[in-house]
This record gives sequence, C-alpha cells and structure tokens, in this order.
Amino acid sequence: MYFCTIYFYEIMEKTFDPNAAAALGSGIYGLPCTADEAEIIIIPVEWELTTSYNRGTVDGPAAVFDGSMQVDLCHHDYPDLWRRGIWMDEFPKHLRELHDSLIPASEEIIEAIENGDADENPQDYEGRYKAIEDGFEQMFAWLRARISYWKSKGKKVGLLGGDHSTPLPYHQYLSMTDEKYGVLHVDAHSDLREQFEGFKYSHASIFYNVLKIKNVEKLVQVAIRDYCHQEKQLIKESDGRVVVFYDRDNRRRMYEGCTWKLICDEIVDALPEKVYISVDIDGLDPKLCPNTGTPVPGGMEYEELMYLLNRIKGSRKEVIGFDLCEVSPGEGTEWDGNVGARVLYHLCGVI
Repeated sequence: MYFCTIYFYEIMEKTFDPNAAAALGSGIYGLPCTADEAEIIIIPVEWELTTSYNRGTVDGPAAVFDGSMQVDLCHHDYPDLWRRGIWMDEFPKHLRELHDSLIPASEEIIEAIENGDADENPQDYEGRYKAIEDGFEQMFAWLRARISYWKSKGKKVGLLGGDHSTPLPYHQYLSMTDEKYGVLHVDAHSDLREQFEGFKYSHASIFYNVLKIKNVEKLVQVAIRDYCHQEKQLIKESDGRVVVFYDRDNRRRMYEGCTWKLICDEIVDALPEKVYISVDIDGLDPKLCPNTGTPVPGGMEYEELMYLLNRIKGSRKEVIGFDLCEVSPGEGTEWDGNVGARVLYHLCGVI
C-alpha cells in the first residue's frame, strides 16, 4: 500500500496541475484519480425521507460535488492532501428511485401529524410507515456492504448525506469489527429522540440508535442548541457516556474569558483514542448553511470547527471514519455546496 501510494504521488505530479482550474469531467475536487488510486473514498447517500422542515438534503452530495470544483487544492493545514487521492462513489439509481417513490408516503404522514389527523387514525398510516422502514433497511444493507467493500480495499471512507439518518450503517459496520470508539457529534440538535413523528430511523433519532451499539464508548456532542426533555433526560441518565458541550454554555464561557482552545481541549479529552466524526452542517452558524434541513440560530463559526478538528488531529487520536450530512442546495445559490465542499475537504485531511 505504501509503495502504491508513493507511485500514485509521482504520477499525479507528472500528469496533473493542481494550480489549474478543474477540468470538465474530472472527479470530486477536480482530481483525476480512479477509485483504485484514491486513498479516500466518499460515499454519497441521497436520502431524506424523515425531514419535516426544509427538504433538499437528498441533493446535498451533488451540491457538494459541484462546490468542490471551486476549492483550491493547496489546503492550508494539509497542503499535500490532494496527492493522496479522493474519489466519490455513486449512489445506486434503484435506491434513489426507491427513495423518490416513498416521498409521497413520508409527506402524507408528516402532513397528517401537523394537521392532527395521524393520532386520530393511526391505522391509516401503518402501511406507509412499514414501507418507509423497509426502504431504510434496503438502503442500509447496501451502505453497510459498500463501506465493508471499500474498507476491505484498505481505503479510508467518509459518508456524504443526505439527512442525518444516513450514517447509522457505518456504525452498524463498525459494530461487526468489535472496534471500540467514541463519536464526536457536531450539530445544532441532539438527535437522541427515541423516534420522531413515528419514524424509527428519523434524522432526529440517529444517535439514540447509535447508542444501542455497545462498541460506542462515548458520544461527545458540540454546538447543541435545540433539544427536547426526553433527550436531556437521556443525557442525564447516560452515566457520562454522553457528554454535551452546549452552544450557549460554550459562548458564555468564551464571553467570560475562556479560550476556544481550552474548550476544544476539554472536548478532545472527553473522547477515547479512536474517534468517528459526525458533522451535521447545521452545527455551524446558519449564515453558512441557510438552506439546511433545520437551521437554528447560534452555532459555530467555520474556523472554530476547523480548529476543533485540527485539535483532534493534533491529539494523535485515530479518526476511523466520518460523515457530513444535511447540506442542502438553495435555489439559485451555490453557497451551501461551497461551504459543504470545504468542510468535507478538511475532514479528508483529518482522516
């Protein structure tokens, strides 16, 4: 693997100009590498059946791919990152068609709940719920197999959603490896609901489901500013397994003289030696992701997130995987995809 990587570096240096504009038909970030040559594989997951506020994250991977063409390859912290090779996989056409076919059932359920009809006639929606859950199971099975396939090839793997329900198969895959690890979760929301609007695999339930996996030793949440009573109680009763750095508490401490470095060091210290990073783009200030599924005032500045990720990298902890979710393209703007592409590039540097 080492010699293959060095050989690829030499080929890239001779045949590719990282200073030039991205060429038409090139891969993500304008890179010319094949899947075999790339060290990092990005798996796009075009899926958002439970999003109830702003929809559009299903097209997030395409928006990030397009935005990646505007990213200069000389990364400030990892200037040789482009040489390692990054390649973006394809989401199967049949699964995208399955997703799109289930959208009407999803929308009917959510509309019925908002109108107060679903509770009065729950039996009318059982078939819809079952179809959506079955659709999730089909997509999850493909994604677990795909992650396993790329890992067997020695690749580093990141997921690109889609809504935040999509990373569960990554954790299911890791559960089969018996690898003990912690999760850094950057988000506006705790995502610890047992279920939301009746959906077992809701984007609001991702970490409730992840915590069922015994391999996950610790869940460390950052930038949280929207949560319900059930989630707060779960955190309280977790006996330290869930640690939350609430956005308002972080801000108060900083306003009173605490440095972001000190807070980041506390976050890093709360994590075990192996770390999976899960970034919901709405963990950032919504000016950076205005079209995301559920924007919330407050949140992290872009450079605060970059600094935190670099502190993890500098701590010598092993980053074993990552996901970036909830990027949603806005009508007539490339801003969300542009920001998402830059966050993704940095995550590639960290892994």
